[in-house]
Order: sequence, then C-alpha cells, then structure tokens
Amino acid sequence: MVEYYNEFDGIVLSIRKHREKDALVKIFTREHGKRMFFVKNIKNPNHALKAALLPFTKATYLGRIKEDGLCFLQDSRDIEHFSKMQTDIHLNAYATYLNNLADAAINDGIVSHELYDLLYSCLEAIQNGMDAEVVVNIFEMRVLKFFGADPQLQACAVCHSQEEPFDFSVKFSGVLCQKHFGEDNRRQHANPAAIHFARIFLHVSPKQIASVQVKPETKKALREFIDFLYEEYVGIRLKSKSFIDDMFEWEQQFQIPVRKPEQPEEGEKS
Repeated sequence: MVEYYNEFDGIVLSIRKHREKDALVKIFTREHGKRMFFVKNIKNPNHALKAALLPFTKATYLGRIKEDGLCFLQDSRDIEHFSKMQTDIHLNAYATYLNNLADAAINDGIVSHELYDLLYSCLEAIQNGMDAEVVVNIFEMRVLKFFGADPQLQACAVCHSQEEPFDFSVKFSGVLCQKHFGEDNRRQHANPAAIHFARIFLHVSPKQIASVQVKPETKKALREFIDFLYEEYVGIRLKSKSFIDDMFEWEQQFQIPVRKPEQPEEGEKS
C-alpha cells in the first residue's frame, strides 16, 4: 500500500465525532484532493492540532496520506482562521454551503488545484468583507463545470447573436435571443441583469471583482436563476443551501434586515 508522509496545504471541510474523544476530519488538500483524517483524542484541550482543525481553517499540515482508508496528521503550521465565519451565523451559513458544494463537486482523492484555489479565494473574500451572497454566486457558477454543466450565456445558442434580451433554453443549454424564442417554447424567462452577472461570474474570481455591488432585486433574480440551473443540471439539494433559503424566508417573514456588505451599496458595477 502506497503512503505519503509530507507537508500539504489544506482547508477543513467538516469535522465528525468518532467514538468519545476522537474525530474524523475531512480536509480538502491542494496536493492530494479531499481526504478523511483520523484524529485521536481531539477533545483534549491541549491537543497539538486542535487550533488547526477548527471549522473554516486553512493550514499547512504534516501527515500521512493513504490511498485507501483513513489518513493521519502529525503537525501543522501557518494556521489561518476565517474567524468571521466562526462567529457570524449568516457568514457561517454561506461558508458551510461553499464547503459542502466543493465536497460534492469532486470525488475524494481527486486533485483539483483550480477548485481548491477557488474555494480558498472565496472564503478569503468573505473574511475580508466582500458580500457573501455575491461570493457564493461566483462559486456556484464556477463550480457548475465540475458537475458536467456548461451553460452558454455569452450569445444566442442558435445564431450567436449577442443582442439582448435573452431567455434561457435547457434544450439548447444556453440563451436564446428574441428572434429564436420560438425554437423552445419551454424556455425559461430570466431577468436580464441576472444573466448578465451569471455570465460574468462564470469566468472570474472574487479578487477580480472585489468592488462589485449588486442591487437587492438583482440578487434575488440571480439567486433564482442559479437555483434553476442547479435544479436542471446538477440535481442535488444540500442541507446547507436549504438553510440559506430558510434564512431568507425568516428575514422576510419577521422583517429582519438582510445583512449588507461592509462597503455601502452604490448600484451595480462590473
């Protein structure tokens, strides 16, 4: 059986209690993909790895990677805590969904520097005060391809015209211009601004549009459009996504002000 004993960067995805004092920790490593680590006596307050295995933590770990079965950790350094997500219920919900979606996007053991770096950049952006809802939308659009989906949003799927407005066609897996609406009577009408931002988010990282600001009504339309894409092409319903949806309903029902990004909203910028 092949084993590796070396250093690797990783992001803690989840922690599950194992027996009374131990834990199973899933870490998304940049070098070896997602791996499950067995950590003994993690409940001990003086455990050497305790700080490095908190939720929403990125670190460089030293450990053994086993191709089959559980892996093991020995040490850690350069620990980075995304502390806002550990204390804010809203940011916690968004970050949990990012971790869960990354976990669902690829199988364990599959190396994807692109997905790892995207997840890290998104968690970092939320920690630095970028609008968490926008960050999640960027991640959702970028991750679609890992599920085998490739929606064409740049131009009409029939004639390649870039003249808006567009509707979205599942049949053509892309947008249709007004001249070709008749090609699919079951096409999905989508808010033009939602398609505009979804198109941008397919190809950017949070750092590239850190100053983007989206109006509340556009956020709602964008959320509905991305939900539609996931229902059609992905077909999974994560509990963490349901919690976010419930959170929106609670805020509307009890008229709780929706959290705003740290920067004041001044309209849409791309």
